[in-house]
Amino acid sequence: MTLPSTPGQTVGPFFHYGLLHPGDRDLVPPGSAGSVRLGGRVLDGAGAGLPDALVEIWQARPDGVVSREPGSIRRDGWTFTGFGRASTGRDGRYAFSTLPPGPTEPGKPAFFAVTVFARGLLDRLFTRAYLPDDPAALERDPLLASLPPQRRRTLIADRDEHGFVFDIRLQGEDETVFLRFPAR
Repeated sequence: MTLPSTPGQTVGPFFHYGLLHPGDRDLVPPGSAGSVRLGGRVLDGAGAGLPDALVEIWQARPDGVVSREPGSIRRDGWTFTGFGRASTGRDGRYAFSTLPPGPTEPGKPAFFAVTVFARGLLDRLFTRAYLPDDPAALERDPLLASLPPQRRRTLIADRDEHGFVFDIRLQGEDETVFLRFPAR
C-alpha cells in the first residue's frame, strides 16, 4: 500500500508562548564591554512589520572562533555561545545584545547567520547579515559575488550608534536573499 504524502504545516503563531526563554536575545548582557546591538524589522510583502516572527542568529566570537560552548537557551551570564533567539514585537522589530563577530577565515567578511520563522512559512528561512566594515572582504565573498549587485545589498547590515541594523524583507521589493541548502 502506498500512502500519499501530506502537505507541510505552516509555522506559528506560537512563539511568544513556547519557544522563548529569559535572556535568549542577550548573547552578552546589554551594556557589557564590547557589546553591540543587532536589530531590525521583519517585514511582509507590503512593507509592514510582521508580529510574532522569531529570528535566530549564530555567530563567531570577535576573534573569529565559532563557539562550541553549551548553554545557548538558558544563559549562565558569562559563557558566550554565539547563539541567540528573539521574537518580534507588534511592529516587527527584533533586537539582540551581542558581540561583533569576527571573520572565520583571513580575508573573509564577518557575518551573522540568520534564520527566520514566521506564520505562513512552510519552513524556516536562512540568510546572512554581513558586517559593512570591510568592503574589500565583501567584494571577495563568493556568496555576495554570485548575486546581482542590487541583490547583494539585502545581505549587508547597516551601522548605527548602537551596532548594526538588519531588516529582513520576506517578499516584495528589496526582498532579502534567502539561502537554500542542498540537503533541505
